[in-house]
Amino acid sequence: MELAVIKTGGKQFVVAKGDVITIEKLPGDLKKGDAVTFSEVLMTDDGSTANIGTPTVKGAKVEATIEAIGRAKKIDVVKYKAKSRYLKRRGHKQPEMKVKISSIG
Repeated sequence: MELAVIKTGGKQFVVAKGDVITIEKLPGDLKKGDAVTFSEVLMTDDGSTANIGTPTVKGAKVEATIEAIGRAKKIDVVKYKAKSRYLKRRGHKQPEMKVKISSIG
């Protein structure tokens, strides 16, 4: 089984062909069905040999297609000060996208 470790959005993901992962939204005018390429590959493994990058593997790339673009679950941000009747609430929904890994190379 081919595996790769990619870095996107400040996070690292272990992916295999056919996996669907949720990542932070990539910049640009991307739509559902578009192809994206991750060139920041930290490690590849083809089952017999593992290539570990310093910090990235030269020439390695992971290709994926966009399955969905949306926003994450809402989180509440609350500031509260006791005994002074101060309460401030805000919400935030992080933009995200689901991608399906099509090839590791």
